[in-house]
Formats: sequence, C-alpha cells, structure tokens
Amino acid sequence: MTAWEYATVPLIVHATKQILDQWGEDGWELVQVVPGPGGNGLVAYMKREKQA
Repeated sequence: MTAWEYATVPLIVHATKQILDQWGEDGWELVQVVPGPGGNGLVAYMKREKQA
C-alpha cells in the first residue's frame, strides 16, 4: 500500500506559479487550493509518496 506525506503551503498571489513549480520539482503534487484563514490569501495542500 502506498504511504503519503502531506504539506500545507501558503501561496503568495504574485509568486503562485514559482512556489508551485518549486514544490513540484521536489516531488510534491498539488491536491487542492483553498482560501487561507480568515479569507486571507490562499493555501495549497500538497502530497507526495513517502520515501522508505
């Protein structure tokens, strides 16, 4: 069975693509983007396969 690890990443509006590209290069897959706490900014939920 595949094991996953997860991360939440605050997104800066003017650098969203660069942030997601960097996490993607590190093996993370974007799962969802939701409004941040209090509706301020955005938060990305990421996952990647856990390394043994």
